[in-house]
Amino acid sequence: MSMHKPLATSSRSGFLIGYLESLSLVERLHRLLLDVIKDEFERLGILDINAVQALLLFNIGENEVTAGELKTRGYYQGSNVSYNLKKLVEMGYMHHQRCEIDRRSVRVRLTEKGRNVREIVGGLFARHAEGLEKNGVLNLDSLDRISHSLKRIERYWSDQIRYIY
Repeated sequence: MSMHKPLATSSRSGFLIGYLESLSLVERLHRLLLDVIKDEFERLGILDINAVQALLLFNIGENEVTAGELKTRGYYQGSNVSYNLKKLVEMGYMHHQRCEIDRRSVRVRLTEKGRNVREIVGGLFARHAEGLEKNGVLNLDSLDRISHSLKRIERYWSDQIRYIY
């Protein structure tokens, strides 16, 4: 007799299969998003910045934030945020300044060069949104339903993490 529980009973296996397929799709979509951004920058001949860094600049926008806030606000999901911030500062895409109150903390904001990258990514996203709607891939109602469902999963997962601690 096995010590492990089966993944699901037959009555719940359909939901589990659908859930696992959704998780896989979310992962694939994120990787594909990075590829789409990378291709756009290659097409424009901008080769000194990677897709993760471009997406980070897009998400920061006009805000001035600390590295810690990048994760808590959901702007950045990677484990190498310090590395990417350092590279973006070195390449002139971001300004950094020590916080006056807490000298350990560094605040970052986009330079003009960083704002140009943000505009490129924003334009790419705007073209995609227009194409998705124009070609009948998504409409506002279906997009609202997707976003609502993903936010509910996010809330559920956040609650699960809180229970650990």
